[in-house]
Amino acid sequence: MTALTRWARPGVPAVLLVFGALFPLIFTSQLVGFYAVLTMIYLGVAVSWNMFSGYSGYISLGGAVFFGSGAYLVALLANHQNWHGWAVFATFPLGGLLGAAIAVPFGLVALRVRRHTFVVITIAFFFIFQLAAYDLPFTNGNGGMTPPFWNPPNYNDPFYYVAFVAAVLAIALSWRVRHSRFGLQLLAIRDDEDRARGLGVHAMRVKLTAFMLSAFFAGLLGGVWMYFIGQALPDTAYDPNFDLLIALMVFLGGFGTLWGPVIGALILFPLNEYIVQTYTGFLSEIILGCIFLVVILFLPRGLLPTGVEWATKLRARVQRRGQAPPGALAPDAAGPVTGPLGEQAGMPSAGGVR
Repeated sequence: MTALTRWARPGVPAVLLVFGALFPLIFTSQLVGFYAVLTMIYLGVAVSWNMFSGYSGYISLGGAVFFGSGAYLVALLANHQNWHGWAVFATFPLGGLLGAAIAVPFGLVALRVRRHTFVVITIAFFFIFQLAAYDLPFTNGNGGMTPPFWNPPNYNDPFYYVAFVAAVLAIALSWRVRHSRFGLQLLAIRDDEDRARGLGVHAMRVKLTAFMLSAFFAGLLGGVWMYFIGQALPDTAYDPNFDLLIALMVFLGGFGTLWGPVIGALILFPLNEYIVQTYTGFLSEIILGCIFLVVILFLPRGLLPTGVEWATKLRARVQRRGQAPPGALAPDAAGPVTGPLGEQAGMPSAGGVR
């Protein structure tokens, strides 16, 4: 079992990486490719969200601020320069840099408070940016922004590979953070921030750095999403359901784990698209909220930690059974234990009574 586990640790990620790289070649349907692109975008954002919120314990419901800002920046640059095609792809990192830049003042204000108040402040920032997208002159208000048209052969493939590479980089960075001194400081803050400060952790600096890293990938993938969809509107680029969905993906897979957000995104995004297309109006949002409630109540640790715990218990049970000698009986089944003269253990012999 140990040898199998040692093989599986590098083997499973390698298989997933190869499968992800070959996915557009295996599934050539345009509809499947469309949802695959969106799945990779949400997967990358979920991993980056977990890199901050999962490791630090600070739940952010303002990730759409960075996602939408990256989308609008790419749309503005494409329209201003009349760029299309690969020239627009070159602007995606700029969307990430804008997200990281916005995270600095955002974080300097929001990260001064503790966890519950932090959630409220992130929601307030979200609505500020959404209202600004409606009112600012260069965002075109309700009309939103549409980049120059681009329709290459196999339209989905370029976007898929860009989103796939971004998601892989986010996973690699999340792994590096978790196995570094910086990651240990984040986990210490999550466990007990006051004690972490007492041990010399510069909590504000650590939290702000992780917040910026998370915002970078959200802004970058926001630009990919905008150009793939072909427009940026205030109510879609800054969508309140976006933050709920990303948080639910992470909690479903395993909050604060490396692979939990990946599992959660691969399960929940297709399920969410099915719910949205099947149930119209606010019913889909109600169903999503109910799923969130069920996950928090019955799977508070997520699928991955719960599955690992069950597997560990099962392996320990199998090992205990394997160590028992053949034909051995439990004490209650074997009858009372007797001494050399037939006396029951713990009872004095007749000759020993004085």
